[in-house]
Amino acid sequence: MILSNSIAQFAIETGNPYISGAYAPVDKEIVAHELKVIGEIPKDIHGVYVRNGPNQKYTPISHYHWFDGDGMLHAVHIENGKATYRNKWVRTDAFNMEAQEGKELYQGVMGNMAQNPRGANYNLKDSSNTAVAFFNKKLLTMWYMCGDIYASDPISLETLGKETFHDTLTSKAMAHVKVDEYTNELMFFDYGLKPPFMWYGVVGSNGQVKHFTEIPLPGPRLPHDMAITEHYSILMDLPYINDPEALKIGRSKIVFKQDWPSRFAIIPRYGNKEDIKWFEANPCYIYHVINAWEEGDEIVMDTCITVNPAPQADAKGAVEKLKAYLRLEAFVYRYRFNLKDGTTKEEQLDDRFSEFPLMNAKETGRKTRYAYNQHCDVSEVFRFDGIIKYDTEGNGTQIHKYGDGIFGSESPFIPKSNASAEDDGYTITFVTDEREEKSEVLIFDAQQIDKGPLARIQLPQRVPLGFHACWVPGEKL
Repeated sequence: MILSNSIAQFAIETGNPYISGAYAPVDKEIVAHELKVIGEIPKDIHGVYVRNGPNQKYTPISHYHWFDGDGMLHAVHIENGKATYRNKWVRTDAFNMEAQEGKELYQGVMGNMAQNPRGANYNLKDSSNTAVAFFNKKLLTMWYMCGDIYASDPISLETLGKETFHDTLTSKAMAHVKVDEYTNELMFFDYGLKPPFMWYGVVGSNGQVKHFTEIPLPGPRLPHDMAITEHYSILMDLPYINDPEALKIGRSKIVFKQDWPSRFAIIPRYGNKEDIKWFEANPCYIYHVINAWEEGDEIVMDTCITVNPAPQADAKGAVEKLKAYLRLEAFVYRYRFNLKDGTTKEEQLDDRFSEFPLMNAKETGRKTRYAYNQHCDVSEVFRFDGIIKYDTEGNGTQIHKYGDGIFGSESPFIPKSNASAEDDGYTITFVTDEREEKSEVLIFDAQQIDKGPLARIQLPQRVPLGFHACWVPGEKL
């Protein structure tokens, strides 16, 4: 196991599964060319598969939560049937400050945030460890609680610094920015503890913020994702919040208000607060949206929802609370928001637990049929044990299970250059064998995921389980 002795000892002493086994951090940044391949990489694949995730560098000073680790990018560059692997920590301000001191300086979400150096939202460390997107020739990494956006080179993964969009960005941004590949615009939101509690913005194709406005909410919230259509953006006011009394003493205690509705703000892409149309739905929490589009008078949004996002409330002890908190019982769901009469229709599309959905990113904001989700293993420790392809028009699903003790990562779709259908292409994922402490990249024919991988790229080091990923097409590098 590639793991520093101090962190390994911490994992053993605390019994924390989210910093050991398949979650254990690696301590080396490496580059490896011409990787061994079992099977054959399709010759028409050219680009970079990049995944972000937490990779703790120093021994934690509070009980470690999966969300706490320092951001690290893992990437496989594929061209002419050959593959190169590299990994890099994201050099955030906090990472550089801790590197100078040679130790961890921040307590995490299960610690006392009031004792931290000045941080981002809720005084936590902005580790830029959550998501990664490609926009205007740069990789952008973001943090789940709204932090600075950091830019990296898509090939070398070197951190280029904070992305300010030519000094036009005046706020922080949440993790899941949305890129409209038709217009080359980027939509984002920020949220905080003071009124109006949420802000929304648009970055134009010239790389500058062209629109920024307030989204007034009744109080501070913890929204995680958003959606876009061709002409609208959808923002969320969900009944899953930080307990204000706990925040007063520097603690994070998440509570689910089951008697509050879920609320959705639909705003024209360049609209202001007076243009918002609010819609209500049953209480739930949404981590990740699949896609949204316009259909007549309606906005259709496919997403994953969980109706019990705070199961840790009844757990005893730090480890059991952590396990319960990360028990993600989410399923695919569809909303229809009628812009004409203000009504909401809701429909559950599947009863299996799946999350971290991706689709053909070229069609973000336009009608899509297929989604590629990770199947959730919610037995003891949260992991992805397979990939599911959903046909949301009701024509069945395909699933590939990774195998005993093997767990995967979010799987971007790679369109063929001459694609004749929405799903004409490939999906790709990192998988880690917890027993063998080895990792691979699997490439599937997206139309036949259930047939198993076309190629298995052997990696030179284990890739810890992580968060979100993207595909950068070769022609955009």
